[in-house]
Amino acid sequence: MDTKQSVPEKMRAVLLTGFGGIDKLEYRDDVPVPHPAAGEVLVRVGACGMNNTDINLRTRWYDRDVNESLSEDVGLKGVGGSKSDSETSGTWKEETIVFPRIQGAAVVGTIAQVGGSVDSVRIGERVIVDPQVRDLSLPERAQLVAYLGGERDGGFAEYVVVPAENAYAIESSLSDAELATFPTSYDTAEEMLVRARLARGETVVITGAAGGVGTALVQLSLIRGATVIAIAGAAKEERLRALGAHHFVARENPDVRGAIEAIEGERAVHVVADVVGGPFFTDSLKLLCRGGRYSTAGAIAGPIQPMDLRDLIYKDLEMYGITCPTPDTFKSVINHVASGRLKPLIEKTYSLKDLPLAQTELVKRNHVGKLVVVP
Repeated sequence: MDTKQSVPEKMRAVLLTGFGGIDKLEYRDDVPVPHPAAGEVLVRVGACGMNNTDINLRTRWYDRDVNESLSEDVGLKGVGGSKSDSETSGTWKEETIVFPRIQGAAVVGTIAQVGGSVDSVRIGERVIVDPQVRDLSLPERAQLVAYLGGERDGGFAEYVVVPAENAYAIESSLSDAELATFPTSYDTAEEMLVRARLARGETVVITGAAGGVGTALVQLSLIRGATVIAIAGAAKEERLRALGAHHFVARENPDVRGAIEAIEGERAVHVVADVVGGPFFTDSLKLLCRGGRYSTAGAIAGPIQPMDLRDLIYKDLEMYGITCPTPDTFKSVINHVASGRLKPLIEKTYSLKDLPLAQTELVKRNHVGKLVVVP
């Protein structure tokens, strides 16, 4: 089947033109449609979920010299400083991003074309995309070589090229927008819990429980039969309890640690799943029981925090940092989706042209679940 005639030469997309504020996002309707190389597929984007990584990259927050929280002001204006784009590493891989760049990691759509060595039978296949491009010859925790929307163009466009092995066939009654809530957030959350070995009957404390990764952590912890203590803004308590959280502690509480100890007891938490960082990091280690596990995939409340090494040493704690979920983790999430065990949580959908507005809403953090862009 020849599909080249059905694919236009130009497409609509939002280009990130440099590090900085919302003004660095430029909507265009004349961007060349990319062509799949050998081993790649061209995906017609049905929807693309939004994630903190979009904000982190645009604002330059990933740079190693930055030591501030990802506040609403930073999210809107970018990180201050005199570094030029060419002097600044743009991702956690400490590589400089090439501009313009199309962001967007959480892609769902349909394969429109295939490159060499990819079976043409895949044309027309509905897919959900693993955003992590890996070199499987490297050690398991060091396989990430490019991230969709970072080192290579992503899904805030009508079309995107991805490696064929990253495009997983999906059969689901969910809409593309609903499916786009899962990549990035749910595979990150699943990897956090896999590494921490959260088990039935254990207690997990989840920070940032109302966000994309946080709501994923709540659901995936419940699937494991764990007791969930959720931390989020007070206004989000009702929705998190409806999602299944057993206990709720408002982040505005002046003594979050004390509130958790009143629920569970001192040094009684088995796992802390932290996507916020900030000052609570120190208390999180003190909440953990002997042999407890701390797993983190975010530090938007502040990346550099003090710690008492005696908590780590004398309680035999384990600590895990999560950037690169494995392919098996992504497949596990897809299996949960296909079986109906996971609930997509969409706060709102936006058009491509409204991406600046969508990112403005994302950094305000008033939502529960996900914001999604539908081209």
